[in-house]
Amino acid sequence: MNGAVAETGAGQRHAPRKAAVRVATAVAVAAAFAFLTWADATGLGGATAAAWLLPLAVAVAAAGADEMRRLAARDTAPVPAWLAIGAGAAVPLAAAGGAGVFGPPGLGGGDPPLAAIGWAGGAVAAAFAVAVVREVVGFRAPGQGAAHRLATLCLVVVWVGLPVACLVALRVCVLERGAERPSILPLASLVAVVKAGDAAAYCVGSTTGRRRLAPALSPGKTWEGAAASLVGSLAVAGPMLAALPARVIGPWGGWVVYGVAVGVAGMLGDLAESLLKREAGRKDSGWSLGALGGVLDLIDSLLLAAPVAWLLWLAGRPGP
Repeated sequence: MNGAVAETGAGQRHAPRKAAVRVATAVAVAAAFAFLTWADATGLGGATAAAWLLPLAVAVAAAGADEMRRLAARDTAPVPAWLAIGAGAAVPLAAAGGAGVFGPPGLGGGDPPLAAIGWAGGAVAAAFAVAVVREVVGFRAPGQGAAHRLATLCLVVVWVGLPVACLVALRVCVLERGAERPSILPLASLVAVVKAGDAAAYCVGSTTGRRRLAPALSPGKTWEGAAASLVGSLAVAGPMLAALPARVIGPWGGWVVYGVAVGVAGMLGDLAESLLKREAGRKDSGWSLGALGGVLDLIDSLLLAAPVAWLLWLAGRPGP
């Protein structure tokens, strides 16, 4: 009993230090992302749209894919790291190629936001084909986990690769006809709305939250925090989108629909990753970000929100 008390006391003494390290890490990550966003928005050094942010997107997709394959691993041999990481990185790279980041949009024509996802879908199919060939060639006896590895690879490219491809597609959205450069607003609004919801949920849930939202998945999440998350998302979506000039294309439904849909999708993304970690018996998805955990812990809420935001911005664009 005394040992337990001493351990609890030590944990309480170290809690402020851990919180300070976590905050410092979060500030450093946010500052780095803010710089890359500014550089990309302004075309620093004459770079094309997405050139500054694309390496970050590819790195995040690759690291997230590796973390997910580890979380999904079972007693049988897991998906090889080279296959999961390669597939995760290939999908946003294909989206960038289809959007014209490396050359003409769609490699010769096409609407960049649509071409981006079209080429990303092709990369998903190619990655799955490689995985199938590998399993067929390497098959020796039943019960070696081939179906589980194929399912895990699908999980990697659909849960991580395609949402990051949607982030790339958001970066190449043109909001004003005749504009020389795609606006950073679709991508920036997604990140701001989702992360404002995350911050509001943490602040309110950790201080005044009482009723648990999903106790079996994440005991720390509360209904009070969820309500605060929605308010935070709307509070950011309003100023960012409500004052758009009439000539500028906005998301379908306006800022209210955008704030609610993207905010709710962000919360579901957070819960979805909690489900995966709970199933794997892990607290964090990895350790690459130190006090913040793994890459998936940082982007979990963005992974379900990105396709929702992409669809709303695409639906808001007038037809031909």
